[in-house]
Amino acid sequence: MTTSTRTSPSAAFAVTAFVAGAVVSVVLGVYGAAHEPTGEAVSTFGFGSMIAMKVWLALAAGVLALGQLVGALWMYGRLGRPAPPWLGTAHRAGGLVVVLLTLPVAYHCLWSLGFASYDTRTLVHSLVGCAFYGALVTKVLVLHGPATPGWTLPVAGGLVFTAVVLVVLTSSVWYLTAVGVPSGP
Repeated sequence: MTTSTRTSPSAAFAVTAFVAGAVVSVVLGVYGAAHEPTGEAVSTFGFGSMIAMKVWLALAAGVLALGQLVGALWMYGRLGRPAPPWLGTAHRAGGLVVVLLTLPVAYHCLWSLGFASYDTRTLVHSLVGCAFYGALVTKVLVLHGPATPGWTLPVAGGLVFTAVVLVVLTSSVWYLTAVGVPSGP
């Protein structure tokens, strides 16, 4: 095998990370489609209803994701100013908060409501919701695994960000514009 056709270990791990993310996405989708939705909330975390909890937590995650985008652009030198030393820590903490905010939302989407495909919006929402967690798995593997090609982290992060934005647009933003403000805490 020549050097030009051999896959380097870092490229092989990058492919493995993206395949693992795809598998997670598919498994979540299959579970959501096969599981009989209960229609019940496990917890509303003090909100007036499950829908209110999902709308507000997802919207908060979407707003924080915009901050994540700015932080990533700043760390990659795309904002024209050097990034402060604390930005990496803030970026990691902000990302953790985004994920924590999405977990009860996703749990209720899959367990209470299931994978929905009765119109275009819900189908896109269900697909992208599953893809978000697959992209997240990919990004975590790329971050904590062996060195990968330089494009893998920005692509994985971009997929996570894109998925969050699409999920929020097809859920919280849609709900607020089509239905109105849900009851609060």
